[in-house]
Amino acid sequence: MRRVVVAAAVGVMAQAAYAADMPDYGPLRGALVETPRVVNWEGFYVGGQGGYGTSDMNFTNSTSDIASNLLANTVVESQMAVSSWPVLGKTSSHGQGWGAFVGYNAQWDDVVLGIEANYMHGSFGGSAIGSMGRQITYNNVNYSATYTSSAAINVNDIGSARLRAGYAFGSFLPYAFIGASLGQADIIRTATITGTQGGNTVMPLSATKVQNGHFIYGYAGGLGMDMMLYRGLFLRAEWEYLKFSAPVDTSVSTVRAGLGYKF
Repeated sequence: MRRVVVAAAVGVMAQAAYAADMPDYGPLRGALVETPRVVNWEGFYVGGQGGYGTSDMNFTNSTSDIASNLLANTVVESQMAVSSWPVLGKTSSHGQGWGAFVGYNAQWDDVVLGIEANYMHGSFGGSAIGSMGRQITYNNVNYSATYTSSAAINVNDIGSARLRAGYAFGSFLPYAFIGASLGQADIIRTATITGTQGGNTVMPLSATKVQNGHFIYGYAGGLGMDMMLYRGLFLRAEWEYLKFSAPVDTSVSTVRAGLGYKF
C-alpha cells in the first residue's frame, strides 16, 4: 500500500512540473488572438504626388471695385448702383497637377501627430463673362447703362502648411489635417460701362486690372491614408480642400496619390 501511495505522489509531482514548463495558453489571456504589429511612423518623411481636382470660382463681385472707380461721382452709380450688379456668376472647372510633400511625425503607441508642408504645381481656375443693362429717369432726364464684365483666374501653384493627426493600425495610417492654404495665381479683371444721358451716347468707360503671380492664401483641410509597403517606403491616398481669399473667390478640391519614404 505504501508503494502505491508513493508512486501516485511522484506521478502528480511530475505532471505539475510538466505543466509548469508549458507555455501559458489560457483563454482569458487572449493567447490565441494576435495583435497586428503597429508600424513605427515616427520621424521625417518626404514624397512625391500627383492629383486631379475641381476649381470652384464665384466671380459675382470680382469687378465691382473697378466699375465703382470708373463711375465715381456719376448719376448712374449713385442712382442705379451699377457697380453692384451681379453681372458674373459661379463656375467650375477641372485641372491636374503634380508636386511633393515633406513632414515629421511623432508617435505615442497608436496615435500619430505631425506637421507637413505640401505643394502642387498645375493649372486650376476658370473664367466668366457677362453683361447687364438698365435705364431710369432722374430729374426728368433719361439715363441708361450697360455693364459688361469679364474675369479669369489661373492658379498655377497651390500648397498647404498642415497639422495632422492619425491612428496607426497594422501597416495603415488614416489621418485628418487642418492648416493654411497658400497659392500663386494670375488674375485678369475687366469692366466696361456704356450708356446714354438724355438721349446722347456717353463715351464707353473701361478698365482692366492684371495681377500676375499674385499671392493668395486661406485655409486647408482634408483626409488621407498612408500605407507602409516596405522598410520606410509608403503609399498615400488623399483628399484636400483649399479655400483662398482672393479678388476672385476661389476654392480647389483635389484627390491625390503619392509615394513617400520615412527615414
